[in-house]
Amino acid sequence: MVKATRKVLMRIALVIAVTPVVYLVTDSGGDAEPIRGAETVSQFDFETRFVDNTAFGVGELLTFDVNYGFINAGTATLSVTNLIDWRGRPAYLLESRAQSNDFFSSFFRVDDRIESVMDAEGMFSWRFEKSLREGGYSSDREYEFNQRDFSVDYKDSTYLLEPFTQDILSAFYFVRTQDLEPGRSVFVDAFLDGRKATIEVLVHRRERITVKAGAFDCLVVEPVNATGGMFRNEGKLTIWLTDDRLKMPVLMKSRVLVGSISAELTDYQLGELVDL
Repeated sequence: MVKATRKVLMRIALVIAVTPVVYLVTDSGGDAEPIRGAETVSQFDFETRFVDNTAFGVGELLTFDVNYGFINAGTATLSVTNLIDWRGRPAYLLESRAQSNDFFSSFFRVDDRIESVMDAEGMFSWRFEKSLREGGYSSDREYEFNQRDFSVDYKDSTYLLEPFTQDILSAFYFVRTQDLEPGRSVFVDAFLDGRKATIEVLVHRRERITVKAGAFDCLVVEPVNATGGMFRNEGKLTIWLTDDRLKMPVLMKSRVLVGSISAELTDYQLGELVDL
């Protein structure tokens, strides 16, 4: 019985550990209310919204070792793969991948992919897709954001959202474009699988840390769900972002139900900024 329990806990920990840390936001938070045939008239206009981005560009590739305690469970990557035309708008194609290493894959294989189409001028989400492959479990989700009437179609229902709502991956990149200072918060409206939340990103302090990719002066930030609840398994997620224009994540740590996980930057390739 003890061995069986340990095996189950290890599998749970592995799934948590190799899932990209930016996806640790809980799917708790407020349920979005479905609407039918609703149209919204608002002062917000996505065509005139512009967010200056000097943080990331096409070709950026960040590679992380993901560890459960002192055990390496796999690797994760965050990448800006392309600049595409999304129905007449320039948009970044963002991708996050997480894969278990050979040792863990021998008894529990994980291969997760998350993709976001993010408007390159307004820095908001147009489309979200995820594909989860975890042992014998699989899950696929895909939905588009209608930023014209502030809604999203999900599972045969239409949900009314706040203007410029993000998916959970685009939210991470949006925060990188913001002016972060200790003692000040950044708020982001996000939608994930039928639920919505306002994420408050607390900026705690400046700190210099050393990871496998090198030594960096960082800002220590903590995202929390401002609309109620916290993060998955009521854990605490702490992220170290470089204290420069890039705001590149170099370390992410989270307490979870069965221990703690971390994602440590091991290698990085900077992208090319786009002149829009």
